[in-house]
Amino acid sequence: MAGESADASTIATLSCARCEKPAHLQCPKCMDLKLPREQASFCTQECFKAAWSSHKSVHVKAQLSSIATGDQNSDLISQGWLYCVKKGQARTLKLPHFDWTGPLKQYPISTKCVVPAEIEKPDWAIDGTPKVEPNSDLQHVVEIKTPEQIQRMRETCKIAREVLDAAAKVIRPGVTTDEIDRVVHEATIAAGGYPSPLNYYFFPKSCCTSVNEVICHGIPDARKLEDGDIVNVDVTVCYKGCHGDLNETYFVGNVDEASRQLVKCTYECLEKAIAIVKPGVRFREIGEVVNRHATMSGLSVVRSYCGHGIGDLFHCAPNIPHYARNKAVGVMKAGQTFTIEPMINAGTWRDRTWPDGWTAVTADGKRSAQFEHTLLVTETGVEVLTARLPSSPDVYPWLTK
Repeated sequence: MAGESADASTIATLSCARCEKPAHLQCPKCMDLKLPREQASFCTQECFKAAWSSHKSVHVKAQLSSIATGDQNSDLISQGWLYCVKKGQARTLKLPHFDWTGPLKQYPISTKCVVPAEIEKPDWAIDGTPKVEPNSDLQHVVEIKTPEQIQRMRETCKIAREVLDAAAKVIRPGVTTDEIDRVVHEATIAAGGYPSPLNYYFFPKSCCTSVNEVICHGIPDARKLEDGDIVNVDVTVCYKGCHGDLNETYFVGNVDEASRQLVKCTYECLEKAIAIVKPGVRFREIGEVVNRHATMSGLSVVRSYCGHGIGDLFHCAPNIPHYARNKAVGVMKAGQTFTIEPMINAGTWRDRTWPDGWTAVTADGKRSAQFEHTLLVTETGVEVLTARLPSSPDVYPWLTK
């Protein structure tokens, strides 16, 4: 509700911001923000109420301007980029307070990319809440895929691989992770797919980008990649009703030897785990293999996040822990599809979560790397559905030797 003008001597010179009649009232919010009276004056309460929907934008602009004086990302904020909070369900103008574990901090994020109406969408695309997945029997029973499902997964996983390869080709110093996200989004849409992470439990972007000490679920933002960084890009595509999931960690420019060894060891952990996949093997054995190789290199294995079943559902049974002495239940059978995605840390395995509610970081601020494939158990072994293609970019020195 508008209040009386504080200075009666100026009333005669002020006009209503809506109808230009002589003004007798002022917007109380404008008074609090110390905005010019010319923008804040109204002749009656009725005029004030009628103008409110457009007038309130003056307050937002003033708040943005105020924050811009003390925020290194002020230009972005003034353009509508905001900090993500509450697991993607809210935005804020100010950098959230947090005891950051390493050099990285949150950066503002842009608005969500648009998905064309003709693209088939999962049930969380509109309101952020999966309906079928959490209540499915497949959260407890490992599905044996039909030949038709397997063929759809092959198609989807090939698209996901091509999308990830497109992202890899743009990674270099000076590129923002938001730009990587846009490449992923556009490549997915061009292939007729939907980027599965987008609005999944309100995740605000089309892929995850995890830099340096970020373990997983990093939200693409305005930060520019720097020479010496490592960055993981995690892509999932939904196509013809099923999902294909993979990720890789990339070098940005000239990376130190310790980080190179971390990434190489993580790649090897995934390869060694895949090598044991065949019917009759216990799911818990994957963690033993990964943990053994990581610890031999003086590295640790993240315990808070694991691989998962995948198919018509984004996440389902089985759970695939990557650490030793885990309690994963069950044995592999032909026709099952799941991901293996070890996250390996240079320091402690423990993690913390940023105020955005998604970004998991190492508790000690040291670097982390990850690789992931979607796999199909066959009668004789395993098929890597998201395997690298002849056209995949040549980014790993150990693959060219």
